Amino acid sequence: MLRVDGNRIIYHYDAEELWIESWGKNAVRVRATKYKEMPDSDWALSIPQKECGEIKLLENGASLKNGALYLTITNGGKIVICKEDGTRVFEEYWRNRRDITDPKCSSIEVEGREFQPNVAGDYHVTMRFESLDPGEKIYGMGQYQQREMELKGCDLELAHRNSQASVPFALSSLGYGILWNNPAVGRAVFGKNIMSFEAYATKYIDYWFVVGDTPAEIVNAYAKVTGTVPVMPEYGLGFWQCKLRYQTQEELLGVARRYHELGIPLDMIVCDFFHWPKQGEWKFDKTYWPEPEAMVKELKDMGTELMVSIWPTVDRESENFDEMLEKGYLIRTERGFRTGLNFMGATIHYDATNPGARKYLWDKVKKNYYDLGIKTFWLDEAEPEYTVYDFDNYRYFLGTDLEVGNVYPVEYARTFYEGMEAQGQENIVNLLRCAWAGSQKYGALVWSGDIASSFDTMRNQLSAGLNMGIAGIPWWTTDIGGFHGGNPDDPEFRELFTRWFEWGAFLPVMRLHGDREPRQPQFGQTGGAACRSGAPNEIWSYGEEVFEICKKYIALRESMREYIREIMQESHEKGSPIMRTLFYEFPEDEIAWNVEDEYMFGDKYLVAPVFESGARKRQVYLPKGCSWKRIGTDTAIDGGQFITADAPLEDMPVYEKVLIC
Repeated sequence: MLRVDGNRIIYHYDAEELWIESWGKNAVRVRATKYKEMPDSDWALSIPQKECGEIKLLENGASLKNGALYLTITNGGKIVICKEDGTRVFEEYWRNRRDITDPKCSSIEVEGREFQPNVAGDYHVTMRFESLDPGEKIYGMGQYQQREMELKGCDLELAHRNSQASVPFALSSLGYGILWNNPAVGRAVFGKNIMSFEAYATKYIDYWFVVGDTPAEIVNAYAKVTGTVPVMPEYGLGFWQCKLRYQTQEELLGVARRYHELGIPLDMIVCDFFHWPKQGEWKFDKTYWPEPEAMVKELKDMGTELMVSIWPTVDRESENFDEMLEKGYLIRTERGFRTGLNFMGATIHYDATNPGARKYLWDKVKKNYYDLGIKTFWLDEAEPEYTVYDFDNYRYFLGTDLEVGNVYPVEYARTFYEGMEAQGQENIVNLLRCAWAGSQKYGALVWSGDIASSFDTMRNQLSAGLNMGIAGIPWWTTDIGGFHGGNPDDPEFRELFTRWFEWGAFLPVMRLHGDREPRQPQFGQTGGAACRSGAPNEIWSYGEEVFEICKKYIALRESMREYIREIMQESHEKGSPIMRTLFYEFPEDEIAWNVEDEYMFGDKYLVAPVFESGARKRQVYLPKGCSWKRIGTDTAIDGGQFITADAPLEDMPVYEKVLIC
C-alpha cells in the first residue's frame, strides 16, 4: 500500500491513491483521488519548487522530513505532521478500525479523507483533522462580513458572493499554515472537536501544509509558492476619488479640476459603470463621453490617472452577445433562462476560465480604453455576482461552478494582467471585488464590496482586511464611508464618514467611494442613463469641518508616501501584508494575539480606528518590547500596557514605534 516514487510517497488502498511530496521549504503538498489518475492542475501552487525532503519507508508506514517539518503516514493511511521539536500540529481525524493499533481506533467509521459519490460521477469530499489544542487560534481564509477575526469555532462557506471572498489559506497560532488548494464550492469548519475542509463537487483532495516559528515566516513561505503582488505603481500610493457614478465626461473633469485648483493631490479618479451603451459593449458611450482621449490627457496633465469600470456581464441585446454565444465565450446555465445577473438588463457573464474569452475581452478593452492611455481598470462583479447564487446551475469552460467556481476572480484578473503585460506595462494594479488564492500575482487590489454605511460594518472591514492580508492578498481596501446609503447632509453620517476617512489614510489604498443619498435626477435617455447617480461624494460634500479633516488626512497620506512605497516593496518581495495584526509583528506578546480592533500599518505605525458613534476616547494596547509615541507628539510611552487615548473627531489615535524591539 505504501511505496516511494522519486521524491514522492504514494499510498494506495482500494480506489484511493494518495501523493505526498515536499513543496517548498518546511512544507508538503498532499493530494488524493479515487479516479484512475491524479488530476494535474496545480491551481494556486503555480510557482515551481525544488525541495526534495528525506523520505523513509518504516515498519509501520513512511516518513518525510523537509526542514523543520516531519510527516508520517501509517500503513493504514493516516497522516500526522510535527514540527522539528516533535510538537504535533496536524493529525488527520480517523475514527475507524482500519488500524486497530491506533489509540483513536473507533467503530463509528468516520474517515479523515472521505469521498462521498455524487450523482454524475464526481465526489463530495471532506478532509477532517483533529483540533489538537483548545487554545489554538486560526486566522486568514479571506474576507467574510463578520466582526470575528479569529476563526476558531467558525463555519465558513467556501464560495464567493458580493463582499465575500473565499481565499482558503489558514494560519494557526500553533505554528502552521494550510492551503486548501481546490477552487470548488464548499465549506470550512474550525471546530473545537474537529476541523474540516469540504468540496461539494470534485475529483480530488489537494492541500499544502507549512510549519514556521512566526506568522511572518509562514505567510512569506505561502507567498513563495503562490506568488506575490507586483510593485505598486506610484499612483497607487496616494488618494483615489470615486462615486456611483459620474454621468458625463464634463462632470468627472470638473471634479478633478476642483481638486487641482484646491491644491489637493489626487492620484486617481474613477469612471464608474454604465458609461457604456450596454453591458458587454466595452467602450465609452460617445453621447456622454465624447472625447475620452482628451479627457485622459487633461487628467494626466493634472497628475491624475483615470480608472475605468469593467463589468464581465453581457446583455443579450449588446452588439457582442451573438458572437460571444457562438464562440462559447459565455457562462452556461444548466437549466432555465440563460441569465446570471438581472440588473439593468438580462445578462450573462463572460467565461474568464476560457482562454479564447479572455483574449476576446482584452482585445475589446485594448482598442476602446487601453489605447487611449487608460492603464488601470476596475474589474467589478468579480465573484461573479449572481442574482441567485445557485452554484449548481452554472458551468464554465473548466468545469461546473461547483467544481471550479472559486477560480473565476483569478482568471478575471489574469485576463487584464496578461494583456497589459503583453503591451510592455510593468507595475500593474487593477481593482477587483473578489479574489482566490493566487490572485495577488495578477495585480489584484481587492476591495470589500457593496457594504452598508454603518459603524458596525466599518468594524467588520478591519477583520476582513487583516484576514485577507494573512491569506496572501496584501492589496486590500474598502469604500470610505461604506457603499449603501449615507446622506452627506446628515450629521450622523458625517461623523461616520470622517472616522472612515481617517482610517482610509492607513489602508493599503486610500479610496473614497459610495452610493450616497438622495439619488440625483437622471441625465439623458439613452445607454446607461437609466442608472442614476448618487449624491455628491467628494471631500467638500460633507461641510467645512469634515472638508478640513479630509485635507489633513490626505496630506498625512502624502507625507507617508516614501514609507508606503517601502512597505509595498516588501510586499512585492516577500508577500508581507500591508495591514498587519499585532501578533504578526509581536508574536511573543500574548496580549497581542487577543487584540482585534487595532493593527500595524507596516512595521512602524500602530493604527487604532474609532468604530463607535460619539466616541471621543478609546482604549489602545501598545505591544511590549518597544516604546511608542503618538504621531504629532514627542512623548515616549512604554509598551506592554493598555492606555486610554483621546480621539477627538479630527484625530484618530496612531502611534509610531520609536525603539526597535
